[in-house]
Amino acid sequence: MAEEKKRTRRANGESAIYLGKDGRWHARVPMGYKDDGTAYRRHLTRKTRKDLVDEVRRLEKQRDEGSARQPGKPWLVGKWLQHWVENIAKPVVSENTYAGYEVAVRVHLVPGVGKHRIDRLEPEHLEALYRRMQSGGSKPGTAHQAHRTARTALGEAVRRGHAAKNAAALAKPPRMEEGETEIEPYSVDEVQRLLLEVNKRRNSARWMLALALGLRQGETLGLRWSDVDLGNEYLKLRRNRLRPKYEHGCSEAAPCGRKAGYCPERVQVRRETKNTKSRAGRRVVPLPGPLVVMLRSHKDAQARERKTAGNLWADSEYVFTKPLGGPLSPNTDYHDWKRLLDDAGVRDARLHDARHTAGTVLMLLGVPDRVIDQIMGWEPGGAARMRARYLHVTDPMLKEAARKIEKAIWGTPATPLVDKNQDNEG
Repeated sequence: MAEEKKRTRRANGESAIYLGKDGRWHARVPMGYKDDGTAYRRHLTRKTRKDLVDEVRRLEKQRDEGSARQPGKPWLVGKWLQHWVENIAKPVVSENTYAGYEVAVRVHLVPGVGKHRIDRLEPEHLEALYRRMQSGGSKPGTAHQAHRTARTALGEAVRRGHAAKNAAALAKPPRMEEGETEIEPYSVDEVQRLLLEVNKRRNSARWMLALALGLRQGETLGLRWSDVDLGNEYLKLRRNRLRPKYEHGCSEAAPCGRKAGYCPERVQVRRETKNTKSRAGRRVVPLPGPLVVMLRSHKDAQARERKTAGNLWADSEYVFTKPLGGPLSPNTDYHDWKRLLDDAGVRDARLHDARHTAGTVLMLLGVPDRVIDQIMGWEPGGAARMRARYLHVTDPMLKEAARKIEKAIWGTPATPLVDKNQDNEG
């Protein structure tokens, strides 16, 4: 027993186990170093030596795997989520991704599980939150967004040693309804019905870029005329339009009483566009002949609007604008899409489903995989990534894809399409 009490010099990283004067067994387990560089040890105590040794081995394993809690007071879930979203996620993710994280944290996660200690949060706590969200009227997709946000934030906490496990990775998110996950692309007949209605509307080419080429909403609304080469029949995709975000411009002494987006003196605090972050997203896309004609006509119509507006025109250089030249809002664009579907008598669907339609049509037409990857801006993986690295999509292949899209959607014209404005293009 005297030998157990005797303190001997131990190697770095070795735990000290001894019998204390209180009759209990004690251990000091080296866990690393604090922020100031001093050594950090965890103190454990148990009634029996066997129980203590088992606990020491468990803690040493966590330490060696990097999953042990770091020194200091444990985080509350709410405090960690707020710290994570503002200081860890915000500097490295896109504005839109941050906006989704911030809403999930502020509206759902902090009120729902924020008072738990992060090292004591259990999967059942999150599953109960998801059930409450749905009982309160939230869609399964909203609960899924909260789940994905929690999983990402808690994963970072585990990597930094603030928690031993990721409770969200163990939790089961709510089951998505079949209708919410199933995507049914539009048929060619439905696309042609939309085309008839599109031709009656302002900014008609905007919708055909989605239906025929699968351009994302942000890509289309971020297009500037400098990105479009009508003479060579292609466009370059280099940036995405972001959702606007506003702050109040009114004074605290005389607040307007409205939400920031409706404040008469509102100030936009988010940039209008961001550069496409992936190499696949920065791409050249071929333009079918009828789309070239539509864009030429659209450019002429925009010039007339500019002339009519005079000094009221906001010269933004965007291809698709408001009637007075300012950039289109993604929210306004979404509602225009819903009206288009209703007026064309076509079943309701998300705007993004037009992109699925374009991808499906390209596949059915037998367009080569690597050409589809370029047109759609998909990140290649595996063999596809190697094709993108070592093979190049040639101009003739792009032209052939454009001709196939033209034939499938617009049909084969009896006579070649001739644009009377073509001779005027620079």
